[in-house]
Amino acid sequence: MQDETGFLSIAELGQAYRNGRFTPSHVVTAALARIARMEPLLNAFADPMAKAALQQAAQATAAFAAGRDLGPLQGVPIAIKDLIDVQGIPTGYGSMVLPRRIADKDAALVARLRRAGAVILGKTNLLEFAYGIAHPAIGQTNNPHDPTRTAGGSSGGSAAAVAAGIVPCAIGTDTGGSIRIPASYCGIVGLKPSYGLVPLEGVFPLSWSLDHAGPLTRTADCAATVLAILTDDPNKQPEADLCTLRIAVLQAHFPREPGGAAVLGQFNAALRAMQALGVEVVEIDIPELGHANEALVQILKPEASVIHQDLMLQNPAGYAPRTLENIKQGFTVPATAYVKAMRYRDTLRDAVEEAFAKVDLLASPSVPFTAPHEDPEIADGGDPEILASGFSNVTGHPTVSMPCGLGAGMPVGLQLTAALGRDDFLLSVCSALQRTDSRFLAPMPK
Repeated sequence: MQDETGFLSIAELGQAYRNGRFTPSHVVTAALARIARMEPLLNAFADPMAKAALQQAAQATAAFAAGRDLGPLQGVPIAIKDLIDVQGIPTGYGSMVLPRRIADKDAALVARLRRAGAVILGKTNLLEFAYGIAHPAIGQTNNPHDPTRTAGGSSGGSAAAVAAGIVPCAIGTDTGGSIRIPASYCGIVGLKPSYGLVPLEGVFPLSWSLDHAGPLTRTADCAATVLAILTDDPNKQPEADLCTLRIAVLQAHFPREPGGAAVLGQFNAALRAMQALGVEVVEIDIPELGHANEALVQILKPEASVIHQDLMLQNPAGYAPRTLENIKQGFTVPATAYVKAMRYRDTLRDAVEEAFAKVDLLASPSVPFTAPHEDPEIADGGDPEILASGFSNVTGHPTVSMPCGLGAGMPVGLQLTAALGRDDFLLSVCSALQRTDSRFLAPMPK
């Protein structure tokens, strides 16, 4: 049963529920069996929530039997990153600073998923407080395509759960690429929505000015279905016409290291495939992008340090040493540097938005290399892992990573960015690409 249901899309699950082929109870039982079989290798789940998930699945099964239908997410299992509150379930934050705290209510986004009938199945592992370091007592999440490599961070558990076929969707957060980087490494779709589009109440913050939450799925259609629920907006974007599309390539985000050759090869092949489908591909230079990641760090570090100030005083030994060092460094960032970064943020946002007067989307390799064996540590704007991803956290533009082939046997991600508020359009383009060329589909793990 688990192999039959593991890689079905949200729409396929919904059809199977409604024609009687499967029930939510069958699907959730199979997903829990898949966790039990794969979890020692993946380390993707902080808590599978087996009892609660089975109860929810039984309720969804009974609802279908009684003719009650809440829509496309009814009975669909969705995993939640373990810094997002789920009522009655411990939140651990990927850390040892605090005892696991039982959440007294759902985060706003979880409440929306529940109202739509989704089954909340499992809290997924993450880098400590989403700050870029795996706590040694918890460990990193491993990649379903090669468990000797990382699934990425900080939403690695969510990405691995989807890529391994455990759930069709998981929710992650993204402050500098933490949805898109794991999506790229694991060969799935990961959307960082427009800033403020998805509510963050009940999500433990890393940086108020940069945080986003969004879906990780195998298909863009699934991401669009979930985004409509997360944003409480049922309106659907019409299917994109690829023949009228103009995509601008950001060469500033191209790999500069020898290890990036395989990524660049797949990225260029994806561009050629899009051109064959009628997409116009041009190059563009946005000079303001040059300082984006430096500004991101100058915003993130002091904000994170303010957020963690009391926790650091209560139990400094509970942090991973490098996380604690990052928090301490945040207190040394001058106020003038923070203010300059925030002012630059406005300049950069305007420059990026201006580019969309000429083109429909911006394109880059999601990450300049395939999944490494260990998660790279955050650096002062020089971290190559966030070469392409950081700018849209600063500007708030909607950005997605989608698969575009395998480089040296590992998934490669294509990053596409749209104008502010054009999240539905962005996903409609991804959906059109996935329907017309198999290179854009999520590869199956070995």
